[in-house]
Amino acid sequence: MQLAKNAIDVGLSTNNLEPMLQFWQQEAGLRFDHVLPVRRGQKQYRHDAHGSVIKLNHHVEPLPDAAPSGYRELIVAREGVETPQRMADPDGNGVCLVRPGHEGITQIAVAMAVRDLAAHRRFYGDVLGFAEQSWSGGPAFRLGDSLILLREDRAASVDQTRQARGWRYITLQVADIDAVHEELRARGVREGLAPVTLGEVARISMILDPDGNWIELSRRASIVGSLSDR
Repeated sequence: MQLAKNAIDVGLSTNNLEPMLQFWQQEAGLRFDHVLPVRRGQKQYRHDAHGSVIKLNHHVEPLPDAAPSGYRELIVAREGVETPQRMADPDGNGVCLVRPGHEGITQIAVAMAVRDLAAHRRFYGDVLGFAEQSWSGGPAFRLGDSLILLREDRAASVDQTRQARGWRYITLQVADIDAVHEELRARGVREGLAPVTLGEVARISMILDPDGNWIELSRRASIVGSLSDR
């Protein structure tokens, strides 16, 4: 898969707006970029992490209690950090600041718990076509400047809901979203959402990894210049 942006984005959902904004901007030190209205009752507060967008989705209606997704921790490289600084935001989402180069992380990484390591290696390597490398916990995959870190956990939940608190999805920016989506479906990847156009902002779809973790494919006008190939 050819990425249109050389980094992944990460999405989380919350009902707890003000404490979360304070944490992510003050303690985690991310730069607030802008607010994107998604739909009535949901706004996305977008924060920059070395080119990755950390998408804090605030929902007015109460989000349900649900099992955590396989996305367990966001790791951000930061100058001046000597030893890993693990913390949790007000909703309990795992965050870690590390020195650039720690475990090969020069930008961001997402640590995942997966039930079947071999299945996820095939998914990220053979199906999506990303390069494998290693970290101290096992295999990793490089998605542009970002990393996905895999650790096997037979107790990890499957087929998690997307509309719940916590880390819920990652986003891959691609140019020809319809072609990529159909190619992945043809290769047996489960569909979470067929391609849809969101105004003049983006065209998106959703796929599911072997555990049912959500992955958004996005053709964003601000990155590729247009929502149409024609």
